[in-house]
Amino acid sequence: MRLLRFIILLCFACGWRVAAAPLSFDATAGERRTMTAPDGRTVPYTAYENIFYITEVEDSTYQTINIFIPDGADGNTPIFLKTNVGGYMASAASQVRSGDVTGRALAEGYVVAIPGCRGRNAVVTGPDGRRRYTGKAPAAILDLKAAVRYLRANDSRMPGNAERIVTDGTSAGGALSALLGATGNHPDYVPMLRAMGAADARDDIFAAVCFCPITDLEHADMSYEWLFSSANAQRRLSAAQTAVSEQLTRDFSAYLHELQIRDGDGAIVTESNYIDFIGDFILASAKQAVTAGATLPADAGFTVQDGRVTAFDVMRYLEWMAAAVRLKTPPAFDAMQVAGGRTTPENDLFGDSDGTPRHFTDFGLQQTSGDRDAHVPADMIARVRMMNPMGYIEDTAADTAPHWYIRHGSRDGDTAFTVPANLYAKLQANRYDVNFRIAWDRPHSGDYDLDELFAWLRQITAQDR
Repeated sequence: MRLLRFIILLCFACGWRVAAAPLSFDATAGERRTMTAPDGRTVPYTAYENIFYITEVEDSTYQTINIFIPDGADGNTPIFLKTNVGGYMASAASQVRSGDVTGRALAEGYVVAIPGCRGRNAVVTGPDGRRRYTGKAPAAILDLKAAVRYLRANDSRMPGNAERIVTDGTSAGGALSALLGATGNHPDYVPMLRAMGAADARDDIFAAVCFCPITDLEHADMSYEWLFSSANAQRRLSAAQTAVSEQLTRDFSAYLHELQIRDGDGAIVTESNYIDFIGDFILASAKQAVTAGATLPADAGFTVQDGRVTAFDVMRYLEWMAAAVRLKTPPAFDAMQVAGGRTTPENDLFGDSDGTPRHFTDFGLQQTSGDRDAHVPADMIARVRMMNPMGYIEDTAADTAPHWYIRHGSRDGDTAFTVPANLYAKLQANRYDVNFRIAWDRPHSGDYDLDELFAWLRQITAQDR
């Protein structure tokens, strides 16, 4: 096994594309290890590392998976699949760590899988010396789907129940976890997965854990401006940036009409009641924080008496929050050359294989080209679709995960919390089990409140047996 891997890596060093070993889990290739859990317990497990999850390997640095099996795991044990993607950058398969969610999952008895995947910065050099970027959209979700397929194809060969795969990610990783949850077995991805040599198996999952997902990218600029535009004066925007912000804010209203999301009572959410829709999440978060002993900001729109929130001015809160946490100038995501904006990670994500960034929205393209009738080409439309879970939730060709856990910080300035709120509403309207909360005073971050997360996982695992 070690000799085979050496030969494969040598081939890559010479710039040759190779076919990896057959996609069969080798139970004899593990290494016995122990981990000290946060509670002091010693957790013995077996590590299986550097496993190729496709046969047509394009980038051996990233297209592998590590699998960690705790003693006592059997065919009923859930599998916790963690993606460490951030900023849509490439992410290599890594180790379980006692102090993070992977160590907690292992200590809880889960089989832990940590796949690598290509990202927007992944690059290989061919025999001709030409550098080619291999991880532009939709490469990351294809790699992660292939990893899920590997686990399913080997369900009978290894401990762990492939019908109980739980994915977890933060930021761009949260978006990819949501994509895995929404797009199970969808035919959009099948030709590319076959070309990669992915296992002939399903890629749907049981539950998606999504912290502050940077998703719905073609509408993310609208969401950001609608939520944060009240802080434009403090940001000292240029006239061009202000005009962009105002237009995107108006566009968000049209997007709401298109979404046709519903509130908890089943009523269609329109622009007139959307404030109340998101205000309910903020108020619930603030009440929970006060109960836990937190002190709310005096100028954030809350009235607190005798340790209880008795009144809430949501508009005042939104103005306070925008001034406190807004990080990006408009547009926040498809910003390349728009009103003086710089290329963003998202422009890079949708770039070409030669590394050239591209616009991925009609708005961005029209702003830079000066052509109000310009539209992104068909290939970009397809790529953007495959990176957005929103369009698949109601698609009957997709096997969407039955369970969802979504968290977003109230002080997150990287993306608007309207994005996960809309994801929640779309899922709930389609009768999926969704545990969604705005986490009070949390910035852009993930894998917090692990006691709460794993209590939820125990609950859904037990009820679906």
